[in-house]
Formats: sequence, structure tokens, C-alpha cells
Amino acid sequence: MKITSRFTVAVHTLLAIHTFGKDYKTTSEFIASSVNVNPVIIRRTLGSLKEAGIVDVKAGSGGASIIKPLKDITLLDVYKAVDSVEDGLFNFHDNPNPACPVGKNIHAVLDGHLLDAQAAMERKLRETTFADLVRELDGRIG
Repeated sequence: MKITSRFTVAVHTLLAIHTFGKDYKTTSEFIASSVNVNPVIIRRTLGSLKEAGIVDVKAGSGGASIIKPLKDITLLDVYKAVDSVEDGLFNFHDNPNPACPVGKNIHAVLDGHLLDAQAAMERKLRETTFADLVRELDGRIG
């Protein structure tokens, strides 16, 4: 199962708001031109980020702004805000055969490992802040 593109769109959106927000109105149309998606997708993304307390969005064409300190926004915050996956990272196949020795035991053998993998990914996302990403982006932009 893939993590949806909502996550990377949201990260791109926040970096665009930070990078361009001082000089431009960061409207959904403006951000959409950077992300190269329909502005409706950006409006949906901004709605999720607003609900999570990460951005503020001015009605009309006022644009969006980041309202939380960059050092306090982690990739995990964004991942959770935009519902990047449904019901966990791994989706188990339905109804393994209980009469089969593999089917009967697959959850006992595999579930813990999958939960550990998801926890490791979430731990890594929690370690990366938007301040880190901005420093890296600024170093590339010049």
C-alpha cells in the first residue's frame, strides 16, 4: 500500500507558503502552480492543515500563512493532518484461511513486525521538522 500523494502535496504546499509568503499572496492558485495540481487539491490540503492548526487561510484571495513555528511542525504532524493512509500503513488481506497452518498463524507471525515498521517510519517523520526542510531547501535555492 502506498502513502497517498496528499502527504507530499502538503509538504510542498507548506514549503511554498514559507518560501513565497513574504512576497506573494499564497493563494490556492499560486500554490497549485508550484505543485502542478488543480487548485481544488490545494484548497482541500489547506483545509486539512488549517484543521490541524498548522496554517491559517484568509477568505477569498487572501492566501495562506503558517501559524505554527517551523521547529514545532514535524513531518508526522503533516502526515497525520492529511490522512496519508487509511487504517495504518499496512493493510492485511481479508480472511486468511483458519484451516491452513499459515493462514491460522499469519497474524501472530507478521502483525508485530508490521507495527514495528510503521512505528519506525513515524519515529523518523517525527524527527524531521519544517525548520530542517527549510534549511535544506534554502541551501539548494541559494
